Amino acid sequence: MKAKVIKSVINNKMDDWFNSIEDSSVAAMARKNTIVTGGCIASMLLKEKVNDFDVYFRNRETAIAVANYYVARFKMKNKSGIECKIWVDEEKLDRVRVVIKSAGIASEEGSQKDYRYFESQPEGAATGYVADIMSNPGEIEDAYDDLNEKAQEIDDGPKYRAVFMSTNAITLSHRVQLVLRFYGDPSEIHENYDYVHCTNYWTSWNNELVLNQKALEALLARELRYVGSKYPLCSIMRMRKFIGRGWTINAGQILKAVMQLQELDLKDPEILEDQLTGVDSSYFLEVITKLKENDPEKINTAYLIEIVDRLF
Repeated sequence: MKAKVIKSVINNKMDDWFNSIEDSSVAAMARKNTIVTGGCIASMLLKEKVNDFDVYFRNRETAIAVANYYVARFKMKNKSGIECKIWVDEEKLDRVRVVIKSAGIASEEGSQKDYRYFESQPEGAATGYVADIMSNPGEIEDAYDDLNEKAQEIDDGPKYRAVFMSTNAITLSHRVQLVLRFYGDPSEIHENYDYVHCTNYWTSWNNELVLNQKALEALLARELRYVGSKYPLCSIMRMRKFIGRGWTINAGQILKAVMQLQELDLKDPEILEDQLTGVDSSYFLEVITKLKENDPEKINTAYLIEIVDRLF
């Protein structure tokens, strides 16, 4: 898809979601403060299926309002009796989390959600395309209708209901994921991103699509370029997925991630849990639980290795 088409797809999708919010004040806040970034734009640039539209918010107030809206409705409608609430760290104001008692995650009727990131495309899929992306877009395609039709094939229930929750995000039906853990302007959100190809973004307050030249170059080359992250452990975990699908990364990029990682004490369960933000494995939840059950002074590398080997 060309830039104009991508902007139209995202604008229509977000407008559809905004209209589904029954609380007018929450809907108004979302309309003025929503950012879409990450894998969905990368996928559309290469004319691939969009798995999820990753939605972020420009300020803390909107993140909290939207989170409370969906948590309240999830608690009313879910059949599992799971207790969940919004927690805001008053000392570290960048933190908004969904706290789910004991389970750590909550899903609609116990279903499991497969989180996927944009990871790979066939060799040559982008050839000749990125160079042309900002040229005359021509006629708008029926891309949005096509995406919506495919979503309906998968899910014929009420649109944009909460179907899965973790501490960091609320997943809605029909391919929308609300990321609560980070908020701020796009530049602030991308401080938490690792690879440059996911840093293109759309903003609701001006319906603007911003395409980063370095991101387009990385997509064309299928090359991982590490731009630094607050979560280098998660970045290294994600790296294996990309490599398994034909992406390349040079030693210098890996060294940058490792250098950031070595500054962290992963034997501290709180730090380890924070660093695993975005890693899609329920086993890690069990690792953290086991570590928290023990005396912190008894936790060392050997013990951590034993726990990992046992659970994996």
